[in-house]
Amino acid sequence: MKKQLLLFVILLGAFVTAEAQKTDTARLLVHYKFTHVRDTTDRAHPFTENMVLYVGKSAAAYRSYDRISANAQFKKAYAEAAAASPDGQVRINRRGVGTPVEYYQYPNDQKLFTKDQLMFNNYLIEAPIPAIDWKISSDTSTFGGLHCQKATGYFKGRDYTVWFCPDLPVHTGPWKLNGLPGVIVDARDAKNEVVFKFDGLEHAIPSPPKSQPQADQPPILRDLDDDMNLIGTPPRTIKTTQKEFDKLKETMEKDPNAFAQAIVAGNRADGVKMDNIRVAKGPAPRGPVINNPIELPAKK
Repeated sequence: MKKQLLLFVILLGAFVTAEAQKTDTARLLVHYKFTHVRDTTDRAHPFTENMVLYVGKSAAAYRSYDRISANAQFKKAYAEAAAASPDGQVRINRRGVGTPVEYYQYPNDQKLFTKDQLMFNNYLIEAPIPAIDWKISSDTSTFGGLHCQKATGYFKGRDYTVWFCPDLPVHTGPWKLNGLPGVIVDARDAKNEVVFKFDGLEHAIPSPPKSQPQADQPPILRDLDDDMNLIGTPPRTIKTTQKEFDKLKETMEKDPNAFAQAIVAGNRADGVKMDNIRVAKGPAPRGPVINNPIELPAKK
């Protein structure tokens, strides 16, 4: 009982609705093939994912393109299953494809927002945008028809070489990389353990007008109707600090079942429908081996 009470106290301490950030609209999408050697004992099989940077006039959002594609496919499959169901009940599993973490950069305001997920809730962490001491070179190259310039810099324990496009004058890039007079379209560390490889550029397609959301919309669909072209404070997020989030994550890893039960109870108390949520029994599945995180200790 004391353990659950402590968990509720920790959760309630972080339950503050995120304040709205000025919304921008994406004009361009920069695609990347992201590669990360998470386990140095198995360099032949790095983690890979298709990522995308939504670039607006003065802000950017970096997300998993694999996750966006999977959500679109699920939404379509759900609609088809609902139309074919005689009783309107839909029984379809949603696979967790793609990294849920998203990064929102506001260079003019010097702010970085990180959206992360624990169990059924999304959290928003605000921090100053990282300052990177870039050395701009006279070397140039072309990526997908974009004229780019080379720069090097040290960030989070790694030496990076990046290529940025001055013709796209937004001081942003993939992940937390930023601070150059143009969008960073390609980046990699000196050991090629962390690579953001340029994989194409496209103009953002204006989103079609949205119909009014249904009040009885299933919780499983509530995060799939968001307009990806809008770059602003993500809806349905809980504002917290990195310290609070790390404490929550540690609590979850120690007792995932109690954590999940507390989340469900807290959401129901706030009037959030959790009817389709089932708390898994037994130990949490073991995650991948990560002995080489993307952020390393600073050089001494």
